[in-house]
Amino acid sequence: MPSDQPLPAATPALGQRITPREGPAPWAAMAGIIATVTVFAVAQGLTYPLLSFILERQRTAPALIGLSAAMTPLGFILSAPLIPMLSRRLGGARLAILCSILAVCTLAAIGWTQDVWVWMPLRFLLGVFANPLSVISETWLVAITPASRRGRVMGLYSSVVSAGFGIGPLSLALVGTDGWPPFLIGILAFLLCGLILLALIPRLPDVPQDGEATSVAGFLALAPLLLFAVATAAAFEQTLLSLLAVYGAALGSSEVRVAPLITCFIAGNASLQILIGRLSERRGSRQTLLSCVLCSLGGCLLLPWLFDSWLVWPFVFVWGGVTFGIYTLSLIQLGERFSGQALIAGNAAFAFAWGIGGMVGSPATGAVMQVAGHQGLPLSLGLLCAVLGGFLIIGRRRG
Repeated sequence: MPSDQPLPAATPALGQRITPREGPAPWAAMAGIIATVTVFAVAQGLTYPLLSFILERQRTAPALIGLSAAMTPLGFILSAPLIPMLSRRLGGARLAILCSILAVCTLAAIGWTQDVWVWMPLRFLLGVFANPLSVISETWLVAITPASRRGRVMGLYSSVVSAGFGIGPLSLALVGTDGWPPFLIGILAFLLCGLILLALIPRLPDVPQDGEATSVAGFLALAPLLLFAVATAAAFEQTLLSLLAVYGAALGSSEVRVAPLITCFIAGNASLQILIGRLSERRGSRQTLLSCVLCSLGGCLLLPWLFDSWLVWPFVFVWGGVTFGIYTLSLIQLGERFSGQALIAGNAAFAFAWGIGGMVGSPATGAVMQVAGHQGLPLSLGLLCAVLGGFLIIGRRRG
């Protein structure tokens, strides 16, 4: 995989490093955007476990439950290439608000039908409609954040959004999984996204239109290594959440011990992003990204040795932070290196890469574990980090 290099100054809209922005930070607009994506994350985080619980009660086959869950990320993947074009034609605000309304209707239809086969296309559509909300909001945030504060703001963004994904499942403990109450939480969350965006419109620029029109495929040619980093972060997170219980069971750990470990991993994920963003401002995003990748690789090597020790708790907390830091730092680099229409294409490409990494990571690691045993989990993830780290080192040496 080729290393990513800034493009020559002749094409500044596509790839040159952006001059740091001056002037006061638009704090109200940034806070509103972060609130929008956080509410979106709550709705998404609630939907996955809720529908799985309902299908489990209906005695649906596990393979069919997994296939149903895959429909939403598939919607993310297939809708991502359309977002740059749709945002140019409709405008970012109109597209995001329209998608929030369509997501409300889709989630209401899911709650109304309660049938796994009808849910397949509906969950796909939910991914299609939810994706532009995230991509456009993220593009706005990257575009308006002052360069001098980009690390901290994007770190805060990642932390708050991660917490939103965690709040979604926790809300099920309050309202249960029966009837309309849990669906109403998700419906109200998507409605709130649209209302926040309506209130923000006077404070926001439209989705960047300057520069040459860039597609998701075109952005892949501009920054393959950046997208590989995003896919790696997604594969790491989804694989750990899906297969750490299997790994623990093979080592004799009960669900009572492994479930809190997963929570600890997510807590580290949410808690350390501001610190990582601050480090990127001091040391540079490339150096900090490489450090996070190498720390993630070190975690893969240490996992077998620390799993049965009390040290596994602080270890998993830090491991969760540095692995998700790969995504945070990729966002920071996106804002440093791209502007204009390449920025919206880059955010859409990030959604595409995240979906690919999330869908491929768990099945591929599961297959390795089936052949090599439970240590196939750290082996697979460690190999992925080693490949990414190697490409980052090569790219750094090339300048």
